[in-house]
Amino acid sequence: MIPVLLVDDDLELTAMLSQYLVREGFDVHAVHDGQAGVSEAASGRYAIVVLDVMMPRLSGMEALRRIRALSKVPVLMLTARGDNVDRIVGLDMGADDYVPKPCTPGELVARIRAILRRTQAREATPSSGQRVLQAGELILSPGNRQVTWRGMPLELTGTEFSLLEVLARHVGQLVSKHDISLQAFSRPLARFDRRIDVHISSIRQKLGTRADGESWIQSVRGLGYQLLED
Repeated sequence: MIPVLLVDDDLELTAMLSQYLVREGFDVHAVHDGQAGVSEAASGRYAIVVLDVMMPRLSGMEALRRIRALSKVPVLMLTARGDNVDRIVGLDMGADDYVPKPCTPGELVARIRAILRRTQAREATPSSGQRVLQAGELILSPGNRQVTWRGMPLELTGTEFSLLEVLARHVGQLVSKHDISLQAFSRPLARFDRRIDVHISSIRQKLGTRADGESWIQSVRGLGYQLLED
Protein backbone atom coordinates (compact mmCIF):
# COMPACT_ATOMS: atom_id res chain seq x y z
CA MET A 1 0.00 0.00 0.00
CA ILE A 2 1.24 3.46 -0.88
CA PRO A 3 1.77 5.66 2.21
CA VAL A 4 -0.05 9.01 2.05
CA LEU A 5 0.14 11.82 4.60
CA LEU A 6 -3.12 13.80 4.82
CA VAL A 7 -2.83 17.17 6.60
CA ASP A 8 -6.18 18.89 7.17
CA ASP A 9 -7.98 20.28 10.23
CA ASP A 10 -11.42 19.32 8.87
CA LEU A 11 -11.96 16.10 10.81
CA GLU A 12 -15.09 15.05 8.95
CA LEU A 13 -13.53 15.59 5.53
CA THR A 14 -10.32 13.90 6.61
CA ALA A 15 -12.19 10.81 7.80
CA MET A 16 -14.16 10.59 4.56
CA LEU A 17 -11.10 11.03 2.33
CA SER A 18 -9.07 8.58 4.41
CA GLN A 19 -11.71 5.85 4.06
CA TYR A 20 -11.88 6.34 0.32
CA LEU A 21 -8.10 6.38 -0.10
CA VAL A 22 -7.75 3.17 1.92
CA ARG A 23 -10.33 1.46 -0.32
CA GLU A 24 -8.26 2.60 -3.31
CA GLY A 25 -5.13 0.93 -1.97
CA PHE A 26 -3.44 3.74 -0.02
CA ASP A 27 -2.10 3.61 3.53
CA VAL A 28 -3.26 6.91 5.03
CA HIS A 29 -1.97 8.72 8.08
CA ALA A 30 -3.79 11.94 8.98
CA VAL A 31 -2.72 14.87 11.14
CA HIS A 32 -4.70 18.00 11.75
CA ASP A 33 -2.36 20.98 11.92
CA GLY A 34 0.51 22.33 9.85
CA GLN A 35 3.19 21.85 12.47
CA ALA A 36 2.44 18.15 12.85
CA GLY A 37 2.30 17.92 9.04
CA VAL A 38 5.83 19.27 8.68
CA SER A 39 7.19 16.82 11.26
CA GLU A 40 5.54 13.85 9.59
CA ALA A 41 6.47 14.91 6.05
CA ALA A 42 10.13 15.23 7.06
CA SER A 43 10.18 11.63 8.33
CA GLY A 44 10.61 10.21 4.83
CA ARG A 45 7.87 7.62 5.37
CA TYR A 46 5.40 8.95 2.79
CA ALA A 47 5.16 8.77 -0.98
CA ILE A 48 3.06 11.95 -1.13
CA VAL A 49 1.64 14.66 1.14
CA VAL A 50 -1.88 16.07 0.72
CA LEU A 51 -1.80 19.46 2.43
CA ASP A 52 -4.66 21.84 3.19
CA VAL A 53 -3.99 25.58 2.92
CA MET A 54 -6.14 26.82 5.82
CA MET A 55 -5.05 25.25 9.12
CA PRO A 56 -4.39 26.24 12.75
CA ARG A 57 -0.97 26.65 14.38
CA LEU A 58 0.81 26.72 11.04
CA SER A 59 -0.78 27.59 7.71
CA GLY A 60 -0.53 25.24 4.76
CA MET A 61 1.67 27.72 2.90
CA GLU A 62 4.15 27.99 5.76
CA ALA A 63 4.04 24.21 6.20
CA LEU A 64 4.81 23.80 2.49
CA ARG A 65 7.75 26.19 2.76
CA ARG A 66 9.21 24.20 5.66
CA ILE A 67 8.58 20.86 3.98
CA ARG A 68 10.36 22.04 0.83
CA ALA A 69 13.36 23.09 2.94
CA LEU A 70 13.59 19.54 4.29
CA SER A 71 12.28 17.20 1.62
CA LYS A 72 11.44 16.72 -2.06
CA VAL A 73 8.38 14.60 -1.24
CA PRO A 74 5.54 15.37 -3.70
CA VAL A 75 2.95 17.76 -2.23
CA LEU A 76 -0.64 18.11 -3.41
CA MET A 77 -2.36 21.23 -2.05
CA LEU A 78 -6.02 21.47 -1.09
CA THR A 79 -7.18 25.04 -1.79
CA ALA A 80 -10.41 26.98 -1.44
CA ARG A 81 -12.43 26.82 -4.66
CA GLY A 82 -11.96 30.00 -6.68
CA ASP A 83 -8.97 31.23 -4.65
CA ASN A 84 -6.40 31.62 -7.41
CA VAL A 85 -3.96 33.39 -5.10
CA ASP A 86 -3.47 30.31 -2.89
CA ARG A 87 -3.05 28.08 -5.93
CA ILE A 88 -0.50 30.30 -7.62
CA VAL A 89 1.49 30.90 -4.44
CA GLY A 90 1.44 27.21 -3.60
CA LEU A 91 2.73 26.18 -7.02
CA ASP A 92 5.35 28.91 -6.89
CA MET A 93 6.57 27.59 -3.53
CA GLY A 94 7.05 24.08 -4.88
CA ALA A 95 3.71 22.27 -4.66
CA ASP A 96 3.33 19.63 -7.38
CA ASP A 97 -0.38 20.22 -7.98
CA TYR A 98 -3.56 21.41 -6.30
CA VAL A 99 -7.17 20.34 -5.92
CA PRO A 100 -9.85 22.93 -5.08
CA LYS A 101 -12.12 22.19 -2.09
CA PRO A 102 -14.70 20.83 -1.82
CA CYS A 103 -13.33 18.04 -3.96
CA THR A 104 -14.63 14.59 -4.76
CA PRO A 105 -12.57 11.67 -3.47
CA GLY A 106 -12.32 10.39 -7.04
CA GLU A 107 -10.70 13.62 -8.24
CA LEU A 108 -8.24 13.59 -5.36
CA VAL A 109 -7.23 9.99 -6.09
CA ALA A 110 -6.77 10.78 -9.78
CA ARG A 111 -4.46 13.70 -8.99
CA ILE A 112 -2.48 11.65 -6.46
CA ARG A 113 -2.00 8.81 -8.93
CA ALA A 114 -0.91 11.21 -11.68
CA ILE A 115 1.80 12.66 -9.44
CA LEU A 116 2.90 9.23 -8.24
CA ARG A 117 3.12 7.91 -11.81
CA ARG A 118 5.68 10.57 -12.59
CA THR A 119 7.57 9.89 -9.37
CA GLN A 120 7.55 6.11 -9.71
CA ALA A 121 8.52 6.21 -13.38
CA ARG A 122 11.53 8.28 -12.39
CA GLU A 123 12.55 5.89 -9.61
CA ALA A 124 12.01 2.81 -11.79
CA THR A 125 14.44 4.09 -14.42
CA PRO A 126 18.06 3.41 -13.50
CA SER A 127 20.24 6.48 -13.85
CA SER A 128 22.96 4.43 -15.52
CA GLY A 129 22.03 3.85 -19.13
CA GLN A 130 19.53 6.71 -19.09
CA ARG A 131 20.28 9.10 -21.91
CA VAL A 132 21.38 12.50 -20.69
CA LEU A 133 19.48 15.36 -22.27
CA GLN A 134 21.55 18.43 -23.14
CA ALA A 135 20.47 21.83 -24.43
CA GLY A 136 23.40 24.21 -24.51
CA GLU A 137 24.73 24.53 -20.97
CA LEU A 138 21.66 22.80 -19.56
CA ILE A 139 22.08 19.10 -18.79
CA LEU A 140 19.17 16.99 -17.53
CA SER A 141 19.38 13.41 -16.32
CA PRO A 142 15.83 11.98 -16.47
CA GLY A 143 16.91 8.84 -14.63
CA ASN A 144 17.65 10.60 -11.36
CA ARG A 145 15.92 13.90 -12.13
CA GLN A 146 19.10 15.90 -11.65
CA VAL A 147 19.88 19.12 -13.51
CA THR A 148 23.14 20.90 -14.17
CA TRP A 149 23.10 24.49 -15.37
CA ARG A 150 26.34 26.17 -16.42
CA GLY A 151 28.29 23.49 -14.59
CA MET A 152 26.40 23.84 -11.31
CA PRO A 153 23.55 21.74 -9.84
CA LEU A 154 20.13 23.35 -10.28
CA GLU A 155 17.48 22.62 -7.66
CA LEU A 156 14.05 22.04 -9.20
CA THR A 157 10.81 20.62 -7.88
CA GLY A 158 9.49 17.48 -9.56
CA THR A 159 6.95 19.49 -11.53
CA GLU A 160 9.55 22.04 -12.62
CA PHE A 161 11.79 19.23 -13.84
CA SER A 162 8.96 17.71 -15.89
CA LEU A 163 8.23 21.04 -17.56
CA LEU A 164 11.87 21.87 -18.25
CA GLU A 165 12.43 18.38 -19.66
CA VAL A 166 9.63 18.92 -22.20
CA LEU A 167 11.12 22.25 -23.29
CA ALA A 168 14.64 20.82 -23.45
CA ARG A 169 13.49 17.98 -25.68
CA HIS A 170 12.17 20.63 -28.08
CA VAL A 171 14.93 23.20 -27.56
CA GLY A 172 14.67 26.05 -30.04
CA GLN A 173 11.07 25.16 -30.87
CA LEU A 174 7.82 26.71 -29.69
CA VAL A 175 5.81 24.19 -27.65
CA SER A 176 2.13 24.88 -27.03
CA LYS A 177 0.86 24.85 -23.46
CA HIS A 178 -1.55 22.10 -24.50
CA ASP A 179 1.36 19.88 -25.59
CA ILE A 180 3.38 20.80 -22.52
CA SER A 181 0.50 19.71 -20.28
CA LEU A 182 0.07 16.41 -22.13
CA GLN A 183 3.79 15.59 -22.08
CA ALA A 184 4.58 16.79 -18.56
CA PHE A 185 1.36 15.91 -16.72
CA SER A 186 -0.31 13.34 -19.02
CA ARG A 187 -3.53 15.35 -19.11
CA PRO A 188 -5.07 18.06 -21.31
CA LEU A 189 -4.70 21.67 -20.27
CA ALA A 190 -7.79 22.89 -18.44
CA ARG A 191 -9.31 26.21 -19.38
CA PHE A 192 -7.94 29.15 -17.36
CA ASP A 193 -5.34 26.84 -15.75
CA ARG A 194 -2.25 28.90 -14.92
CA ARG A 195 -0.11 26.28 -13.21
CA ILE A 196 2.23 25.95 -16.20
CA ASP A 197 2.75 29.73 -16.31
CA VAL A 198 3.53 29.83 -12.60
CA HIS A 199 6.04 26.99 -12.73
CA ILE A 200 7.70 28.41 -15.85
CA SER A 201 8.09 31.73 -14.02
CA SER A 202 9.88 29.93 -11.19
CA ILE A 203 12.17 28.08 -13.62
CA ARG A 204 13.01 31.36 -15.35
CA GLN A 205 14.13 32.86 -12.06
CA LYS A 206 16.37 29.87 -11.34
CA LEU A 207 17.97 29.98 -14.81
CA GLY A 208 18.59 33.73 -14.66
CA THR A 209 18.86 35.88 -17.77
CA ARG A 210 20.88 35.76 -20.97
CA ALA A 211 23.65 38.20 -21.80
CA ASP A 212 21.09 40.39 -23.56
CA GLY A 213 18.94 40.51 -20.42
CA GLU A 214 16.21 38.31 -21.89
CA SER A 215 14.87 35.11 -20.36
CA TRP A 216 16.15 31.71 -21.46
CA ILE A 217 12.51 30.65 -21.80
CA GLN A 218 10.62 32.79 -24.27
CA SER A 219 6.83 32.98 -24.36
CA VAL A 220 4.47 33.68 -27.21
CA ARG A 221 1.21 35.00 -25.79
CA GLY A 222 -1.62 32.55 -26.26
CA LEU A 223 0.63 29.96 -27.92
CA GLY A 224 3.30 28.51 -25.67
CA TYR A 225 6.93 28.52 -24.59
CA GLN A 226 10.35 28.04 -26.18
CA LEU A 227 13.68 27.21 -24.53
CA LEU A 228 16.61 28.97 -26.18
CA GLU A 229 19.84 27.01 -26.61
CA ASP A 230 22.32 29.88 -26.76
